[in-house]
Amino acid sequence: MKKEVYTEDLAEDFLKKYVPVAKHVLVHSLDEAESAAKKIGFPLVLKIISLDALHKSEIKGVRFVKNFEELMHEYEELCSLAQKKKLRLRGILAQEYVEGSSVLIGLKKDPSFGHVLVFGIGGIYTELLHDVSFRVCPITEKDADAMIQELQMKGLLLGYRGEEKANLHLLKKTLVHISKIPLRHKEIEEMDINPFVINNKKGFVVDARIVMEKTF
Repeated sequence: MKKEVYTEDLAEDFLKKYVPVAKHVLVHSLDEAESAAKKIGFPLVLKIISLDALHKSEIKGVRFVKNFEELMHEYEELCSLAQKKKLRLRGILAQEYVEGSSVLIGLKKDPSFGHVLVFGIGGIYTELLHDVSFRVCPITEKDADAMIQELQMKGLLLGYRGEEKANLHLLKKTLVHISKIPLRHKEIEEMDINPFVINNKKGFVVDARIVMEKTF
């Protein structure tokens, strides 16, 4: 069976129907990037979008930008990087910068259990820590609470040593909403939201990738 991979821009456009997603615009020129920055505001993040570079940070394809001068410099740097690495470039994603704790939320289609929800500590520590919890979809808020409590590093979300506590109510609602997506979209093979960034007020999808089964 053939598969279709959604790059970050497509994945986030798909997800915004179900969960909060960071403001973003896919741009194809410096003029478009400047217009996007006026809408989104600074600071923001610029990202290379290409099927050839799904792990953008590994090729330095993500840049933090604080003003228009940096925007111009980093946009041109990313375009040069894409050309140097011969990437099939869809565009550059301009995205609002979100502060908070990073978590991983994912879906995997298991041949025995169907869709399984994956939750854990996200960002750059995902592969290092392997601190994750699993449940068969769909889940309840009680299940979501149990998944949070199962994490060894849950203190990062609970306000460890005076750090800001994450909005756990929003996080649990987000986990429940994502667990229900396969009820409408059984064609999802896998989904990786990494990270979902959450603070004491809000939470947003900041990066995502989806693999769909093509039924035609």
